[in-house]
Amino acid sequence: MKTVIPCKIIYSKSDKCWYVESPGFYEGYLTYGNTLEEAKVMAAEAVSGILESYLEHGDKFTIPKGGISHDWHGIEIEPGLAFALWLRNVRLSHNMTLAEVAEKMGVKYQVYQKLENPQTANPTLKTLKKLETIFNQELVSV
Repeated sequence: MKTVIPCKIIYSKSDKCWYVESPGFYEGYLTYGNTLEEAKVMAAEAVSGILESYLEHGDKFTIPKGGISHDWHGIEIEPGLAFALWLRNVRLSHNMTLAEVAEKMGVKYQVYQKLENPQTANPTLKTLKKLETIFNQELVSV
């Protein structure tokens, strides 16, 4: 599961640095870097922090759509965070609670809760298959 946040990265001649923004995701500049590569690394950290905050507060979040072009770059987020974000959003879109999904999976609430935490999300193939059945979405094609 690859999740990419579209970010516009532009060079400022006057400031001699690269500014990163992501309209539709975060208003204003996310971060900057002295080189393009540093700006991308800093953007990944900033995006991850914002997304983890959404997860921590229980908010639903939609990944903005955007094309990749000259000034636009896809900032990939860490797989554990991408999975936790996807799982939270799909659960909320099905109007289900943590406890309801845990019950349908046949696991304890705390076991399921760990799947929505980017620090502990590490599902097995068996778990992914259960989630596919519950949410009627294909995650793994083997």
